[in-house]
Amino acid sequence: MPIDTCPDRISLVAALALRLAASIAAISGATPIPALSEELVEGAPPPPGSAQELTQENVAAFLDNLMPYAIQRADIAGGVIVIVKDGEILFSRGYGFADLAKRQPVVPGETLFRPGSVGKLLTWTAVMQQVERGALDLDRDINAYLDFRIPPAFGRPITLRDLLTHTPGFEDTARDAFVASYEDLYPLGDYLKRHVPARIYPPGDVVAYSNYGAGLAGYIVERVSGQPFATYITANILRPLRMEHSTFAQPLPPDLAALMASGYRSRSSDEAQPFEVVEVLPAGSLSSTAIDMGRFMIAHLQEGRLGEAQILSPETVRLMHSTQRTSAPGLNGLALGFFEESRNGRRIVGHSGDIASFHSDLHLILDGGVGFFVSFNSEGRDGGSRALRKALFRAFLDRYFPYAPDERAPIFPLTNAYRVAGAYLSSRRNESALNLRALLGQVEIVASSDGTIQASPWRDVSGAPKRWREISPFVFRETQGQSRLMFVLDSAQRVSYAATDEGAPIHVLQRLPAWQRRSVVVPLVAASTGVLLAALLISSGGYAIRRHYGKSSPRSPGERRWRLFSRLAVSLMICATSGWAWLTLQMNPGDSALQADRDVLLYALYALTWAAVAGSIAIVFNGIAVWRTAGRRHLQRTGEGLVVIAAAALVWIALAFRLLNFSTRY
Repeated sequence: MPIDTCPDRISLVAALALRLAASIAAISGATPIPALSEELVEGAPPPPGSAQELTQENVAAFLDNLMPYAIQRADIAGGVIVIVKDGEILFSRGYGFADLAKRQPVVPGETLFRPGSVGKLLTWTAVMQQVERGALDLDRDINAYLDFRIPPAFGRPITLRDLLTHTPGFEDTARDAFVASYEDLYPLGDYLKRHVPARIYPPGDVVAYSNYGAGLAGYIVERVSGQPFATYITANILRPLRMEHSTFAQPLPPDLAALMASGYRSRSSDEAQPFEVVEVLPAGSLSSTAIDMGRFMIAHLQEGRLGEAQILSPETVRLMHSTQRTSAPGLNGLALGFFEESRNGRRIVGHSGDIASFHSDLHLILDGGVGFFVSFNSEGRDGGSRALRKALFRAFLDRYFPYAPDERAPIFPLTNAYRVAGAYLSSRRNESALNLRALLGQVEIVASSDGTIQASPWRDVSGAPKRWREISPFVFRETQGQSRLMFVLDSAQRVSYAATDEGAPIHVLQRLPAWQRRSVVVPLVAASTGVLLAALLISSGGYAIRRHYGKSSPRSPGERRWRLFSRLAVSLMICATSGWAWLTLQMNPGDSALQADRDVLLYALYALTWAAVAGSIAIVFNGIAVWRTAGRRHLQRTGEGLVVIAAAALVWIALAFRLLNFSTRY
C-alpha cells in the first residue's frame, strides 16, 4: 500500500488544500481563506450543512479550477476524471497532455490510460459471472479448476473466495511480473506454473494482497470458459457494456494503439516511457478510456445493468459489494474483489491501480449512486500522483458528501499507547528472498507522554506526524480526522497486529519482535561491520609497518595461519554485508525491478554469505588462540574478542533474515 512519507508529497497535499479552499471560496462567493486552518486538514469534518449540489456545472467549476494547478504542482503530464451519477456520465474531462512531444490533449472518450490493478475488478466480475452460471464455486478447492496443483500447506485448500479477498496465504512475488517485450510473454498458464509463490499464512487467515492470486482467478476463468482470458473479457464484459476502447490484449490492436497515452516519470522529464508489458494479464494489463471505465462503474452501480446489457444479476452484484472479511471489528475490509473505502458516513467500495507510469483510482459511493474514476499518466515528483489521488477524492467527498457527526467519540481514560508502541511490518511481503528489504518497510509506532501515538508513515498536510488518541480499548482515532488505527490482541493478550482504515485494507501491520526492529538491526550491522573493518585495517597496517622495517611477526606459524584465515573471513563478511546493503537500498519494499538479469548478482551474494559464515569458524579459532597464548596484551585479547562478537552478530543476521539459501523466488 502506498504510504505518503515524502515531504514533497506532503507539501503537494498542503498546496492542493490551499488551492481547494480558494476554489470553493471563489465558486461559493465566500471570502478566500488566507491560510491553512483546521477545516482544511485532510480528514477533518467540514461544517454541518456545507454539502454542495452534485451537478455537472458545480463539478466542472470545482475541478476545472483545481486540476490544472494540481497536476502542474505534482509534475504530472496528464490526467482524466469521469464521474457517474444515477446511471449517467455526469462529468468527464481530460487535463494536461496525453503526449508531451505532440502537445496532444487528453480526451476522456478516446485517450487510453492503463488503470493497472483497477482492471482486477473486471477479472473478479468475470469470476462472478462463472459463479452465477454454476461453473465455479467460491468455496471449492481451486485445484479442482487448474491443470496443475498448488502444493498443500496448513491443512487447508485455497478457495476462490480466498483469492477474491486476498487471503490465499501467498507471499508477495514480483519476479517477471513485467517483461521487456511482447516476445518475452509466457502464456498465462505457463507463467503461473513456473512462479508458484510460497505460502506463508493459512488460507483465509491473513489479508496479504496477491497479484499471483488474481492471475490464478483469470486463468480459472480461461479454463472453465474455454476462451483466452482477454477474449473472454471482451465478449462478456467489454462488448456488452460498449467499452469499445478497452482491452486486456498485449500488444494493443492497431486502432487502439494510436489512441494510447504516453507514460512518463514526470512532466518535467519530458521523456515517454515504453509501453509496460504486464505478464499477469488478469492482474493489471487493462488499457481503457475514462468513459469506458465510467460505463463499467454504472453497471456495478445499477445492479449489473447498462442499458439493455446485464452482465451480472442484481443478487450477484450485491454479493460482490458485501463485506466478506475485515481485519478488525468496524474497520473497512474486503468485499469480493472490491476494497471497502467507506468514509464520511458513506458506504464506498473501490480499487486502486499502479504501474510505473500510470496511477488510477476507482470509487463507488454505493448509497449515493455515484462513481468516481481518476487516472494519471505520470508518477509525478516524488510520487505526487499518489498523494494527489487521495487528496482529490477526499476533497470530492467533503464537498458533496460532507461528514458531520453529532459528537466526537469519547476519549478512553486509560491509554494503552505504550503497549502498542513498537515496530510493525506489512503482511504483504516476500520471505523466500531479499528479506532484508523488510527493514525498509517497517512502521514505527511511538507513544507520547500525553497518551497519543504517532505512526511513521502518516502525516498531516503541514508535514507533522498525525496523532492518534485512544477512544476505546486498543482503538485509536486521528486527533484531527476520522481514520482509525486498531490493534488486535492474541490469546496471551499481546498485540498481534494493527489494522487501519487510513488506506486500502489489503494488508495488516504485524508486530515485530524487538530483535527484528530496524532501530536494532541497522546499528548492530553497522557496529559489527565497523569492528571488522577496523580489525582488517589494523592487521593490514601492522603487516605494512613490519614489512617496511623488515621485522618478522612475533606469532608462531600456526598462529599466523589462523590469523590469515581469520582476516580472509573478515574480508568476506565485509564484502557480503556491503553487497546485501547495496542491493537492499536499490530496492523499495514492493519493487518489481529486480528481475532475472540480476540473478547472477543474487547467487554471488548467497555464495559469498555461505563462504563468510563458513569462514567465521576461523575467526573463532583465531580468537581462542589469541586468548590462550601467553604474553598477549589485554588490548589484543579485547580486540579479537570484539571481532568474534561482531562476526557472530553478522552470522546471526544472516540466519535470522534467511540469507543462507539460493532462492530467487522474489
